[in-house]
Amino acid sequence: MTNSVPAVASSPLSGQLPANTTNPLVLGIETSCDETGIGIVRGNHLLANVISSSMDEHARYGGVVPEVAARAHLEAMQPALEQALAEAGVELSELDAIAVTSGPGLAGALMVGVAAAKALAVATGKPLYAVNHLVGHVGADVLRDDGTEIELPTIALLVSGGHTSLLEVRDLVSDVELLGETIDDAAGEAFDKVARLLGLPYPGGPHIDRVAVGGNPKAIRFPRGLTHAKDVDRHRYDFSFSGLKTSVARWVEREQDAGTDFSIADVAASFREAVVDVLLTKAVAACVDRGVPRLLLGGGVVANARVRELARERCAEAGIELRIPPLSLCTDNGAMIAALGAQLIMASKEPSTLGFSADSTLPVTQIQA
Repeated sequence: MTNSVPAVASSPLSGQLPANTTNPLVLGIETSCDETGIGIVRGNHLLANVISSSMDEHARYGGVVPEVAARAHLEAMQPALEQALAEAGVELSELDAIAVTSGPGLAGALMVGVAAAKALAVATGKPLYAVNHLVGHVGADVLRDDGTEIELPTIALLVSGGHTSLLEVRDLVSDVELLGETIDDAAGEAFDKVARLLGLPYPGGPHIDRVAVGGNPKAIRFPRGLTHAKDVDRHRYDFSFSGLKTSVARWVEREQDAGTDFSIADVAASFREAVVDVLLTKAVAACVDRGVPRLLLGGGVVANARVRELARERCAEAGIELRIPPLSLCTDNGAMIAALGAQLIMASKEPSTLGFSADSTLPVTQIQA
């Protein structure tokens, strides 16, 4: 006699859309770097956003250690999941679907989230959506408290510890174009490295932001990478911060060798101004060149006060609408992944199969794996 297992109508293997495609209840899992994010949304409304960060564990090394991050995700996954469900006031059985970051990011960290999402999908019979981390940052904008909807197309500037990307988003679930990205260090990495040479703690962004408040951003003219006329053809929308980091290091070394009592605040402010100037110059140029009168900012570096300040100034001057998601949704989080999953469902996109895997180099043009 052969044992048979009854088919589950909404099995993640069935490829069927959830029954609720108008206001789906979606759980999102994000583990691309050092934050374990679990978010729950109902359509465009945020119900829970739980983030467990392993940042303190990485601080002793001055940067994210992939193996440490992966182990931290394993430890944080179940508590974060339970907390998110409690905050949202829902049960796993009530979910319409599960969404998870499949890439890009740290391979080992991504694997933890992907494995957890697949296990939940199989255990609950819920459809599973494997989504792109970078597009998720754009998707976070649909969860704005003011309820205003993003108009498309939009230029999106995504700036974080691991990514600096400039996108044109014509359709959130089907049409995203990569205009440019960093060719070496991401902006967040540059902040961490410069903070270290200035004797500031990790992560560097918040500490440079704090110190720069008392400094003169025009004290030192640090280089603006890939902004010269010779770079326009090949790298108009690309970024490079490695040379800037080296320039700061050399400047500090010269002053120290000369015994000069220089101002760390001036160095921090001048460095920050160089980074922010390049980011906004290229982002606004993309808006003007492509005829797109709106700019969306995303990623953890958006928490930097000068980024937001200069973005407002430059966009106002150019007649460009500026959109910044709530700061709690700018850093890596599960809510943005859930939001993108919900958008895919509402656009009647079929679920992913269980055959997808973590992809550390997933291109931004591939919105769903």
